[in-house]
Amino acid sequence: MKKTRTSRWLLAAAVCIFFVVPVAAQKSRSAAAAVPAKPMIFAVLSDGGVLEPIAYVNKGKLTEPVSGSDAPKSIAAFDKTYYKPGTSYRLIFGSVNAGTVTVKDSNPGADCGKNMGNVTTKAAKTPLKGLVMGLATNAPGKSIGEGLRRKPTAAEKDDIESLVKSEFQSHKITPTVLRYQNFTALDVDRDGKPELVGSYWVEIDKLTRALLFFIASKGSNGKYNLGYKEYRTIDQSKVMSGEIKSVDDGVYHELLLDAFDYDGDGTSEIFTYQQSFEGASFAVYKRAGGKWTKAFESSNYHCAY
Repeated sequence: MKKTRTSRWLLAAAVCIFFVVPVAAQKSRSAAAAVPAKPMIFAVLSDGGVLEPIAYVNKGKLTEPVSGSDAPKSIAAFDKTYYKPGTSYRLIFGSVNAGTVTVKDSNPGADCGKNMGNVTTKAAKTPLKGLVMGLATNAPGKSIGEGLRRKPTAAEKDDIESLVKSEFQSHKITPTVLRYQNFTALDVDRDGKPELVGSYWVEIDKLTRALLFFIASKGSNGKYNLGYKEYRTIDQSKVMSGEIKSVDDGVYHELLLDAFDYDGDGTSEIFTYQQSFEGASFAVYKRAGGKWTKAFESSNYHCAY
């Protein structure tokens, strides 16, 4: 009799284990599935039709995301997490929330753009078009209220172009014509004193171009200065297409995306984009102690040219 009771108890225990373990496993799987995607910042490109990853945000720091040169499994996992159809991100334009970016689809097995998402962008005010680009994010931020992003005034343009000419002259170039890819006024800390971000260039000769990217701020004297500047020259022999016109059209220039306060310090960081023939690169500029410095860089491989 005692033996029979023991057998029954063992059988009941086994039945409980049979049902409890799968339920626990299901709960574990459900909890894993519920883990939200890491905060991420994207570039919104191609007239608001494409997302490209710039950086993960972790405790106010940026880290590199998956690139198109990474293992196919990593790219597929990234696409599954961030490019699920119907996923929406906040559009950042003028340092504030300015609309929504909704994923349509992606193709992790594509020949080019493996970890890029096709999206629909609805901007509250200014539509994204050409070199007017923006940011998208699921990262928390104080990007609310009215932001500033506009064309510089005639007076601002005159002030800056005087500085730009002087900078080119310091490199022994006397520009007869100044050109720019984009030139934009932002207010990264909402102090009423706009920062000016520009990508200027001049034709040195038929086959050579001089490029200047800068961030300009007003000093205590009320005058602008180029707080950050980067000068480069590009010769047609170094252009992968073999055509200097590609540079004239925007390739290799460092261009403004927008600004976003990812670390919550009250001053938005400036994000830029540089297109090449095999991918894209991104940079983030941070102001500290009144100076602008390059705080982060990442790149995304598309495909061989």
